[in-house]
Amino acid sequence: MRLIVPLQGVVQGRGGLFVGSLIPCCLFYFLQLYLKRRRSPPPDSDSTELPRTSSRSSLFTRGNSIGRVRVSSRAVPLAKPPDSPYYIGLERVKTDPYDRVSNRDGIIQLGLAESTLCFDLLQRWMSENLMDSMMHYSDDVDGGFDISSIAMYQPFEGLLEVRVAFADFMSRIMGGNVSFDPSNMVITAGGTPALEVLAFCLADHGNAFLIPSPYYPGFDRDIKFRTGIELIPVHCRSSDNFTVTVSALEQALNLARKRGIKVSGILFSNPSNPVGNILSRETLHAILSFAQEKNIHVISDEIFAGSVYGEDKEFVSMAEVAAASGDFDKSRVHIVYGLSKDLSLPGFRAGVIYSFHEDVLSAAKKLMRFSSMPVPVQRILISLLSDTRFIEEYMAAHRRRIRDKHFLFVEGLKQLGIPCAESGGGLYCWVDMSSLLTSYSEKGELELFEKLLSVAKINATPGTACYCIEPGWFRCCFTALADEDIPVIMERIKRLAESSTS
Repeated sequence: MRLIVPLQGVVQGRGGLFVGSLIPCCLFYFLQLYLKRRRSPPPDSDSTELPRTSSRSSLFTRGNSIGRVRVSSRAVPLAKPPDSPYYIGLERVKTDPYDRVSNRDGIIQLGLAESTLCFDLLQRWMSENLMDSMMHYSDDVDGGFDISSIAMYQPFEGLLEVRVAFADFMSRIMGGNVSFDPSNMVITAGGTPALEVLAFCLADHGNAFLIPSPYYPGFDRDIKFRTGIELIPVHCRSSDNFTVTVSALEQALNLARKRGIKVSGILFSNPSNPVGNILSRETLHAILSFAQEKNIHVISDEIFAGSVYGEDKEFVSMAEVAAASGDFDKSRVHIVYGLSKDLSLPGFRAGVIYSFHEDVLSAAKKLMRFSSMPVPVQRILISLLSDTRFIEEYMAAHRRRIRDKHFLFVEGLKQLGIPCAESGGGLYCWVDMSSLLTSYSEKGELELFEKLLSVAKINATPGTACYCIEPGWFRCCFTALADEDIPVIMERIKRLAESSTS
């Protein structure tokens, strides 16, 4: 084409002396030669493959800014490494876990509230009953076993049979003074979704719950991660054994309102986590009266209700207080429970929302499609919780073994001159290590936390992570320890204390 077009005028005798002559033809070819030399030379290659005009990467980035594809603003803070000492300690243990046989110099875990005290009883029951409890039998099916009973969709809020079993079990471990109605229950995949769903139902984004402190650090994750609801600490003091008072609630509520924050409810654990104290009937009555006066909700986390070991301690459910008097609007009362502590089954992900509010129950049932309990697990729990003889044997042993382990742990600390707060429930004790602080401050407490982790090889949750305003307190979970582990812990603390004073 480049040869034909310029010569066309010459061949056809058109264009006059200049246009039709060879001059424009020569100028055209000189221009082509000049442009060709200005171009970069092609790469040397013996291949006859045509050169690519663009790379794979340029195809994907053409017209766009170069960088990693972004995630949502909701996910960004969750993807960051944890900054709470509670989670930092848990992660550090994973890197060097203590084992009394294979790794005696590893980090001993005192930061996780789980129990292995009655695994022998659970092992026996599961080995004898696991398969039969999961396999629902029907006369309408050849061979008896009805696969549809565990393989097909079932109500997201839980089978009626498991709700009935939960209601009876909860009433039994709470002293038999209150009856739980299965129709007021929603079964959840653990205590965490129970708390989150309740938060979703009771408060709007930007609202807040009052929460007595020190409190379990996981509440921040359970409540705040996805709902956008804030937690406002209600500071309690050692002079009251960290028991919440109405005056402290009033002060926290007034400060929140001055900041323009709407308070929608009160959240607390009973027995307290991390202190282990048990709220009296009078304290529960005062909390409910305060909530009714301020027209806010009450969430009582009673997941340690069956882990009360103090012989003179009586556990009272908020459901009992609400039902005992006609003066209270029961629709503002909501209970959270689960089997991860009292039955040592955190892996089963078994939790309960118990509420007197029809709209809360209706909304929670719909939200359970995101966190429902697997049906095979429900079938096992129906059989387990309905085995009255086993449950009575288990709970008696559970309470006795917690009490014995608590005594060994607290006595060991006492011999080192380290006191503990008075407690009567839970899988932990609240330890006053202020005598080991280099400075009576949050900084001094965090320095001790790091020394415990790195030097003594002990992970104990510092009070800072629990929003305690008095430095030096640590939560120590003891129900996953063997008796022979306790002297090891005490020796490590003793060496740390001696090295700090020398």
